[in-house]
Amino acid sequence: MDTLLLPRLQFAATASIHFLFVAVTLGLVTLLVGLQTAWLVTGNPRYARLTRFWGQLYVINYVLGIATGIVMEFQLGPNWSGLSRYVGNVFGAPLAIETLVAFFLESTFLGMWIFGWHRLRRGVHLALLYGVALTAYASAFWWPRSAPGT
Repeated sequence: MDTLLLPRLQFAATASIHFLFVAVTLGLVTLLVGLQTAWLVTGNPRYARLTRFWGQLYVINYVLGIATGIVMEFQLGPNWSGLSRYVGNVFGAPLAIETLVAFFLESTFLGMWIFGWHRLRRGVHLALLYGVALTAYASAFWWPRSAPGT
């Protein structure tokens, strides 16, 4: 087996798994927004329990998505060093912007949402979840269109 093929297969596996985590995260945050909005509107404690249950699964999925994303970024340079040499300055800037703006903003909103249970008013707590959802959608839909040639 070629010594270059094995790391590229590893990168392909990491990217595929990361993509699945991203898709599940986008679906779960949509579900959470709906459930917590229903809890705020109706006051039904059943929606609160469902929000907390699916919220725990969302946070686990989010952490695994972060782990695979970090590994994937570190695998990108060594596996495609020739590509990085030619388009690194163009490709690196949108990747850095996505990391700094979207990831940190989304993580801040999510952290405040996680630790804000029973500490914040319900409307503020829901607004934080909307912030998580908006930054997640912006990150997912902005990133592919910002790549060169698209």
